[in-house]
Amino acid sequence: MAKTPPNSGKSWTDTDLDKLQKLAKGNTPTGLIAYKLGRSEASVYGKASTEGISLKPVNQSPYNRRKK
Repeated sequence: MAKTPPNSGKSWTDTDLDKLQKLAKGNTPTGLIAYKLGRSEASVYGKASTEGISLKPVNQSPYNRRKK
């Protein structure tokens, strides 16, 4: 069985939300955000969705348009 994160089941604080926003703006991968906040990836995705925070990296080109 997987180990539960330290903040599992706890409510989100204003500090947690600020960290989430800063990490998301910095293009931090969701797994690393979850680790730094002590939460699961699913909870990070869910909270970002309810708060209107985009976790999509902004420094990647759309539709995988790489020159060959």
